[in-house]
Amino acid sequence: MSGAAAVHIGILGGGGISETHARAASSIEGARVVAVGGANPLKVQALAERYGAAAYADIEALLRHRPMEVLLIGTPSFLHADQGIAAARAGLHVLVEKPLDINGQKADALISACASASVKLGVFFQDRFAPDMVRLKSAIDGGALGRPLLASARVKWWREPAYYAESRWRGVAAFDGGGAVMNQGIHTLDLLLWLWGHVKRVSARRTTALHKIEVEDTLVATLEFANGALATYEATTTAFPGYPRRIELSGTMGTITVVQDRIASADFRNPTEVLRGGVLSENAAASSPIVSDVRGHQAVIEDFLGAIRTGSEPRCNGPEGRRSVALVEALYHSASTGQPVELPQR
Repeated sequence: MSGAAAVHIGILGGGGISETHARAASSIEGARVVAVGGANPLKVQALAERYGAAAYADIEALLRHRPMEVLLIGTPSFLHADQGIAAARAGLHVLVEKPLDINGQKADALISACASASVKLGVFFQDRFAPDMVRLKSAIDGGALGRPLLASARVKWWREPAYYAESRWRGVAAFDGGGAVMNQGIHTLDLLLWLWGHVKRVSARRTTALHKIEVEDTLVATLEFANGALATYEATTTAFPGYPRRIELSGTMGTITVVQDRIASADFRNPTEVLRGGVLSENAAASSPIVSDVRGHQAVIEDFLGAIRTGSEPRCNGPEGRRSVALVEALYHSASTGQPVELPQR
């Protein structure tokens, strides 16, 4: 952002992810966190003091703060669309923590509100910005794997019982929208959609195997892509002590394996094709919800601010973020009915 005008950023939410947003935003040259708001006055005040920002207990007061051009939303998932719509109507660009919302119709309303207000809308899917994921996307789009055939994706994570017990919204259907898929595994679904395209049909089974929550802590599914590829998908928060996410993608020209956000192996029919990652990063997310490395979130914010400045679209805009919500809803519907679910092309 060197040479660009200063950008004034508001933070909505006082929890751990809002701390991540604030740390990431404050690391960007020319960006300044100027206001923090949320339902917990003690957390909001503490976060605001750390970044020299104004603290607000009332969202309407927060939205009136000026100068402020961008609002980062890190509140419980069921609030995302309603609060994003209010921000758009206040003339603010909106960057929302995943998921866009837990309800597809509300997500559509948020997309529409931002379009009507001529403000940008983005979603924090930071895995799209990991260097190896960018390289992988380029390789697949360039035909390195050939025709897609088969994929497997496994999110075998662990969450302590206190993760749910000490939260008023995690694991509650009306607030969280779901469990291991909507809250944790949605990042991996977004990557599959981004890398391999539209999913046209799903079949799923889910269970609450361990945790005392209203929603699933385990789900397995098969996915059928519009390009003809098949995939298996697993998501759980019961796999002690938590393991790095693993994605394997096979096409007619080879196979690529991803562990967490790094390319672990790349085997091609054509030996001139080289796509190797570096040393695997520790996957803290497998066992803890705390984000220690904010570089991914920082990249999302930098991309979003660049889109505002140039008039382009963020890498993960509203419609892109909407795709994973639709896929999660289809998985849940299949798991509830015991029947396959067809997804319309969006």
